[in-house]
Amino acid sequence: MSSTLLATLNRESKKDSRMIELRNPSERGQQRSRASEQISGRDSFPVKSGRSPLQTLQENDQLEQSAVQATMQGRRELLEETCHTHTRKRRVLGPEDLRHLIVDDKHKLLYCYVPKVACTNWKRVMMVLTGDGRYREPLAIPANEAHIAGNLRSLSEYSTAEINKRLRTYLKFVFVREPFERLVSAYRNKFTRSYNTAFHKRYGTKIIQRHRADPQAEALEKGNDVSFEEFVYYLVDPQTQREEPFNEHWERVHSLCHPCLIHYDVVGKYETLAQDSRYILKLAGAEGEVKFPATSKSTRTTGDMAAKFFDNISPFYQKKLYNLYRMDFLLFNYSMPAYLKLR
Repeated sequence: MSSTLLATLNRESKKDSRMIELRNPSERGQQRSRASEQISGRDSFPVKSGRSPLQTLQENDQLEQSAVQATMQGRRELLEETCHTHTRKRRVLGPEDLRHLIVDDKHKLLYCYVPKVACTNWKRVMMVLTGDGRYREPLAIPANEAHIAGNLRSLSEYSTAEINKRLRTYLKFVFVREPFERLVSAYRNKFTRSYNTAFHKRYGTKIIQRHRADPQAEALEKGNDVSFEEFVYYLVDPQTQREEPFNEHWERVHSLCHPCLIHYDVVGKYETLAQDSRYILKLAGAEGEVKFPATSKSTRTTGDMAAKFFDNISPFYQKKLYNLYRMDFLLFNYSMPAYLKLR
């Protein structure tokens, strides 16, 4: 596959809904669309047979706007403005940049999955939608099966022409979460659960070796008692990213899904997960096929919980960590947490 792939820049005009394609690096910055986008309609809009989710979203823009659609439009507009303000260099996307985009050719959907933002349940839903009847109930699919490579198709597996076509014509959506709540959730899951021995070996041993004074031999061998403070030191250490990219569980959303290059039609949020998921399935005409699973709140990482993890992080390292995740805060309209001691 050619590494010169499409970057869908900016927004679509109401009069001209074509997406912008970059066929080679010399075209960067030459093709820009500054038109505004109006997305309107009712939550109960009809989905006509043969009409794609993207067409449904675009063709209902003359109807009275619902609260959900007004929210979605506001998220898109803020994302566009922030990208325009903070992104100077444009680049062409390569196959590696598209690995997190899951394709549903039947319903014409592209979903960029972000770990620790309900991605297991969304992968389960995508398996039901793309499974030709093999799967009917999302929660009946084991969590580990939802993450097996090959059960869902990535956009990176298609040819350049097929990628361009899908980025132009499919409904593209992503779910995001308050960055530090997502980070604490990743830490809790990968470093405090005894069953995650692979992460302990792969990352825990390295973190302890670098960032713990006088570590015990057992800790160096097992890597199973990494503190959140040590995890923060590891993240902000320049050597970490010089060696290799962040693991996807704590990589920034803007690095996983490239929201300033790929035009996302719907930006869902973890905080409004059920509502936003219903909206997407309704656009796809799939609300009769599958329901997004209700999630348990008993173990969910909350803002109050995240605040406790930051109690022992000095203002110096809090600022370094905030700067590391700053673009995700800005792009998706999350305020700087009140518990940070940066003011």
